[in-house]
Amino acid sequence: MHKPKKDVHIKKNKILMMNIAIFASGEGTNAERICNFFAVSKTVRIVGIVCNRAQAGVYDRAKRLGVEIVHISREKLLEGGQALDLLHKWKTDLIVLAGYMCPITAPYLEAFPNKILNIHPALLPKYGGKGMYGEHVHRAVIAAGETVSGISVHLVDDHYDHGRTLCQASCPVLSGDTVESLAARIHRLEHRYYPICIEQYIEELQQMQ
Repeated sequence: MHKPKKDVHIKKNKILMMNIAIFASGEGTNAERICNFFAVSKTVRIVGIVCNRAQAGVYDRAKRLGVEIVHISREKLLEGGQALDLLHKWKTDLIVLAGYMCPITAPYLEAFPNKILNIHPALLPKYGGKGMYGEHVHRAVIAAGETVSGISVHLVDDHYDHGRTLCQASCPVLSGDTVESLAARIHRLEHRYYPICIEQYIEELQQMQ
């Protein structure tokens, strides 16, 4: 596990705690990696997970991790009210999207400016925008004959995959790749680098406080 730096979380002898809420829709493998990464942190706490689906693999992972998980319907999530009440109850500082398949609407952007992170399975600005997610991205990358793909961690704004890119990591696209084989390689990058990118951004935020 990548160990957090010991000197960047302290300012004026005060440890600054950062509360993270995770939004997920599927199996929750990235959510699990993030929870495990920060489990020993004294300055970052995973306060809960929000899921828009009534049934998803992330529920079992959250239960095993001992992390609170709450189901909120897609319609309610788009409205924002119920989820924002929950986020305020959790004293959330940062929202991390991990395989979350709903749009982020204006109420969240207004309540958490520059405090919502997403991971995209390609090297932005390529292969981003509306409709470009999951297998659609990998299929487009292969069809275009790209030899390199990767991941991009970025801030969320009011356009798809448009906010400031915080970090990227790349991997080769092999000549015999299928959508499935490329997706598996991209997932390994996500699991390895997403928690580290989140930590780096938290350090940036804490240094600004």
